[in-house]
Order: sequence, then C-alpha cells, then structure tokens
Amino acid sequence: MPRILIVAPSWIGDALLAQPLLRRLHDKLGRVRLDALAPAWCAPLLERMPEIEDVIASPFAHGELKLRARWKLGRELAKRNYDQVIVLPNSFKSALIPFFANIPLRAGYAGESRYGLLNLVHKLDPAKLPLMAERYAQLAEKPGAELQRPLPPVRLQVDPVNTARTTARLNLDRSRPVAVFCPGAEYGPAKRWPAQHFAALARALAERGHAVWLIGSGKDAALGEEICAQSDGACINLCGQTDLASAVDLIACAKLVVSNDSGLMHVAAALGKPLIALYGSSSPAHTPPLSLSSKPGTARIVNVDIECSPCYARSCPLTHFKCMNDLEPARVLAEIDALVAPARTGD
Repeated sequence: MPRILIVAPSWIGDALLAQPLLRRLHDKLGRVRLDALAPAWCAPLLERMPEIEDVIASPFAHGELKLRARWKLGRELAKRNYDQVIVLPNSFKSALIPFFANIPLRAGYAGESRYGLLNLVHKLDPAKLPLMAERYAQLAEKPGAELQRPLPPVRLQVDPVNTARTTARLNLDRSRPVAVFCPGAEYGPAKRWPAQHFAALARALAERGHAVWLIGSGKDAALGEEICAQSDGACINLCGQTDLASAVDLIACAKLVVSNDSGLMHVAAALGKPLIALYGSSSPAHTPPLSLSSKPGTARIVNVDIECSPCYARSCPLTHFKCMNDLEPARVLAEIDALVAPARTGD
C-alpha cells in the first residue's frame, strides 16, 4: 500500500481547501495511507478528515527556519518509509523536511526556486487554476495534466458526544435555532465586517427567535465583547472560550452561519451549514466556500462591488473601508431570507 506524506498549509482555511486533493488521491490510488505534517493549530481539522490516517506535529512557527531542527525531524520521518510527499506550501523551507527525510518522490509547485528539493515539479498557471482548491488538487495529477472537475466535496467528521460535552461545558441553550457568527479574520481587519453591523444583525435574528453565538479565537474576544455590547444582549460571546476542535462542534449545531472570509467560514462549508460568506478585501474568485459547488443552495457570497475591491490588503489602504462599511445588515438579512426560505419550502 502506498504511503504518502502531505505537508499541509499553515492556514486553517487552506488546510480545508486541500481536502479535495486528499479525496482525489484515494479515488485514484485505491488503498493508500495518507499522513499529514501540520502545525498544531491545524491538526484538529486534519484529524477530522476521513482521508487522513495520522497527523504529525510540525513545531515550527510562521517564518522560522531552524535548519537543524528541520533536519532532525526529517531523519525521524525517514523511519516511516514514505513513498511520496506532496508539499502544499510554496516556501523553500517547507520542502526541506521531506528532502532531509529522503522521500523518493517529492512533488509540489516550483514556488521559491525549489528545484532539487522537489523532484516532481509542477508549474502553476493561475489562469487555468483560479481556485486555491484547484491548485492543490492538481498535485494529484502528473505535471501538465488536465485537472479533473468537479472537485470532490469536503467534509469533516463530527462526534455528537463531543458536541454535547462542549455545549454543556459552556452552558449553551440549544432549544432555539442557533445562528453562529464568525466575526474574526486572522489575516487582518480589512476582512472583518464591522462590529456594529454584526450587532444589528444579531438583534434582528434574536427577534426572530434565534440564539446567536459568536465564535472565534482569543484574539477575537474583545471584538466579541464589542458586538455583544452593541447588540443589547442579543448574542453570546464565545470567542476565546473554545479551541478549534470545540469550535467545529459548535458550528455543527448551527442552523445558519454568518462569517467573514476566514478559516471558520471554510469549516462551516465543510460541515454543509447554511452559510452567508462576507467578502471585502479578498476575492471569492480565489477562495470561495467549496459548498457553493459541492452542495448548491447552502451558501451565498455577499459583497459590495466597488472599484478598489479586492485589494488583498490587511488594512484598508484608502482608510474608508467602504467594501465592508457599505455592506449593510439589511442586505445580509435579505440574503439570509433568500438562503433559508427555499429550505423551509422544501420541508
């Protein structure tokens, strides 16, 4: 049985966008063992992917070289006798460990001049592969081969027992339909819908009988408190009270998710949740929620068509932040109605 190591991306969203590649490898090769080398913060997602057998912790922070430590980890991985590795990040240093592990077939994009470190080198044509998920899935093919479309769907495994434990620990009431808001975005403030808009939407949904939960990392805790204060108690701030695994459990409870373009947005898509995806400085043409195509009718992209968007900046370079400020809560509420009304009709 072939043994393949996947060097996973460092971003949560990108790790989920890599899942179609994993599914494609299983479909092409039949019996195959896939392990992932990933940062600790991505491990809870990879562990919930049915395609992955084992997740190996990568101890390196963003930007760290630590050449000797990479060599030592590579020599440890050599004992696992992998037949192939697929390196998803484009950085030079991400290809070092597989090289040190002496894995015979080392595939990935040329990236930062990685000829030699990789010996099955793909050259990226962005026009042919506009989606990040497509670029990852292409690595299951031979260099230059056509990508098979559509991409396989993404999915995460959820244990109802863990979900019950998480909601009980946080003393959460599930008697009402749950709307989950994901107000953070690790990349920067230019991707975040304003707190006052989230608060207004929370009030509107609470009036309709929803429980509104705010979910995010500890970095989002102050933002969550700001939203709660402006919502007049219409939502519960859970930002910083969960790890990523628990956040997945909570999103699994949702009847609706409203999220910035973030890792948790992709989690909601992988769980097949009704999703409103808010885009400002980034582009849905590059990293859309994959449920748009794999599960039509479960996600809607909402953005404002202005000349300067997408700019891909971390903060608004023009300081007006119109791409998010002008995305009014009433518009998002109308998109929610358009998303959930067909489902109610189908019921």
